[in-house]
Amino acid sequence: MNYFMENFIVSARKYRPVTFDTVVGQTSITTTLKNAIKNNHLAQAYLFCGPRGVGKTTCARIFAKTINCSNITPQFEACNECESCKSFNESRSYCIHELDAASNNSVEDIRLLIDKVRIPPQIGKYSIYIIDEVHMLSSQAFNAFLKTLEEPPKHAIFVLATTEKYKIIPTILSRCQIFDFNRISIDDMVQYLAQISQKESIESEPDALNIIAQKADGAMRDALSIFDQIVSFSGDQITYKTVIENLNILDYDYYFKLTNAFLNGHLSEVLLLFNEILMDGFDAHNFIVGLSKHFRDVLVSFDPETIKLLEVGVKIKEKYLQQASVCTPGFIIEALSICNTCDINYKSSRNQRLHVELALVKLSQLIAEKKKSEEPVKTQSESEISNVLPRKTSSPSNVTESVKEKDSLPVSKEKKAVFNSGKPLTTSIKSILKEGASSGSDAKTTKTDSLTPDKEDKDDEGERVDPLSNIDLNQLVNRYNEFVESIRLDRPRMYNSLQNQTIQLTDERKIQLIMSNSAQIDDFNKNIKTDLVNFLNIKLNDSSISVNVILEEQQEKKIIYTAEDKFQHLINKNPELLKLKQQFNLDFE
Repeated sequence: MNYFMENFIVSARKYRPVTFDTVVGQTSITTTLKNAIKNNHLAQAYLFCGPRGVGKTTCARIFAKTINCSNITPQFEACNECESCKSFNESRSYCIHELDAASNNSVEDIRLLIDKVRIPPQIGKYSIYIIDEVHMLSSQAFNAFLKTLEEPPKHAIFVLATTEKYKIIPTILSRCQIFDFNRISIDDMVQYLAQISQKESIESEPDALNIIAQKADGAMRDALSIFDQIVSFSGDQITYKTVIENLNILDYDYYFKLTNAFLNGHLSEVLLLFNEILMDGFDAHNFIVGLSKHFRDVLVSFDPETIKLLEVGVKIKEKYLQQASVCTPGFIIEALSICNTCDINYKSSRNQRLHVELALVKLSQLIAEKKKSEEPVKTQSESEISNVLPRKTSSPSNVTESVKEKDSLPVSKEKKAVFNSGKPLTTSIKSILKEGASSGSDAKTTKTDSLTPDKEDKDDEGERVDPLSNIDLNQLVNRYNEFVESIRLDRPRMYNSLQNQTIQLTDERKIQLIMSNSAQIDDFNKNIKTDLVNFLNIKLNDSSISVNVILEEQQEKKIIYTAEDKFQHLINKNPELLKLKQQFNLDFE
């Protein structure tokens, strides 16, 4: 047992690539380097930058070994058989030098490096200097390094590696060929881990390897470290269950169950599942982030063209496709918005569990609210209308009584639905009887309101009557105030602007409002005007009423300082004071 422990080598070192072809996920960079060797177009300095664990130092070593190899293969790879390759593989090469800039970041260290650069190689053509974490050099060290980096000896080649390119001064960047390494894709990592599993005689599920790759976040070295950890935990068989248990990752099944509960409106099931997740030790913030990612994955599962964006295992992908078939894009987009808002405000919330639970409550009510909003507006039946409509042979007094009885009907919820829909309004006897009118109007006004504005009616003598001839100004003011009061809570600023208005109706049946600034006018025209006009049309049964807004004239007010100013101000209010002053020859004092 001790023998195996002493000879164990972590996978990140054991399976470190030794040729360009074995480098994972950096095909464009390795191809460029091989072509440079093939065409003998070698620069004096290279900069490899990118996230951790993506192969920067590995590519630098392979590149250094290959350009010094005396028997390069037809594929332009190192032979691993010549003296230069053997000395490098055995870590005894005097031609390839690796330095750590984190511990050699002073001017003195750079001076020693410059002195060493002058020495030609013992074996091979080039002396290659690989400087890792080069961004750790001080600014003085960078400046001392400039001249040598720009004009090194013919046998010297520098390969700089860093994870933070923005910390390197521009003068250094301008002297290097820059290669940006990308994060390794999940598919590439899964394939590489599967190859290692096969070499190590380990049975591994694709979904389990996919979880490891996602946890590594694009870094192959991290993926190999997690792989070793899982092997130590589960032995020769890696399953999806053992991976999520060891890495403390929330199972996908929880998200699928929660989404089904949202679709069915089962709030109690949602809250119990969330409580179970918390009892298992998972963080509520990580849960809401994971739920957002789940909804995103459902969204990309709707279209076959975007299904490639789904980075999960085969079995889990089938579950996403199945759930996407029972969801609607509208529901998923609303759910993503709720989760995103919860994520943003999570840290500022004092009761964070309640904050997440409120988001879950909103998600559980999405389908119910949508169904409620899609229900058709109920209308009165013809029999109900006939019971309220005055008959054609009725006398004017009977018509007034019938319509007054209609006026006493309460305003229905259906009326609010029509008002909020923003659709063009049509006035008719049916809609008037459905919505009701104010009970304070007289018989003449009531008769006029009960007529349809789109048609003309005739009186008992056969003469045509214009239903829009008159309108009660008091009724107009009351209806206007009723609308203003309805926006008091939702739009307090606009409420303050509208409540003090003086309502007048011009000959063109237009209401003119005065506002103090253009911002108020824009807000009114965009958000309030249409609703106000529709409201008045419905309430007053007059589709010709419109609203116009003008800007208040800004008059400069004169500030009263002197006694003459005060007296002039009083004269403007009461001209008789001037006669009193002149009659008694009074002074300002």
